Amino acid sequence: MDDIVRQAMAKWPDVPDCFGWLGLDSRGQWWMRDDRAQALGAFQSGIPGAKGSVLRHEKLIDFIHRNYEADALGRWYFQNGPQRVYIELEATPHIWRIGDDFAVSSHTGTLTEVNKCLVDENGKVYLHSTMGLGLVHTFDVPRAAQAIESALWSLEETVAGDLPAQYGYVMSPQERHKASQ
Repeated sequence: MDDIVRQAMAKWPDVPDCFGWLGLDSRGQWWMRDDRAQALGAFQSGIPGAKGSVLRHEKLIDFIHRNYEADALGRWYFQNGPQRVYIELEATPHIWRIGDDFAVSSHTGTLTEVNKCLVDENGKVYLHSTMGLGLVHTFDVPRAAQAIESALWSLEETVAGDLPAQYGYVMSPQERHKASQ
């Protein structure tokens, strides 16, 4: 976490959390969700326009990446100064990229070590790593297949709907927040 963020948290400790305004899609892209986008439906709904607008500002994306983590309830957030901006997930908290040498990094650019490889009922490939669970980016599924064929990783079957509970992450902190009020 950035020092400037820690300082802002200490200076303004009671800033309310933000829900529904930022999403992470299954390709590791960040989406800003204004009131109009949120009114169209949930981030995961597939309704045109409900995702919002893709973020393209590189410095903002880098700032989000440096300040991206999970709370004790498994809700992923971006610490924006004194405010937690909870993330709506399309798939998982991490989207993995696999290098030619089979090195695995998160959409944030952080390298990790693979513990196991999973495939769900739809053929989607996930990796559980030292950083947690993530979906393999669609462009990198062939590399995952090479790693499996080379016996670097063994493959286990899973059910996509079971993953959030099994690996302790929340797909929609906004929905959970609304339900608790």
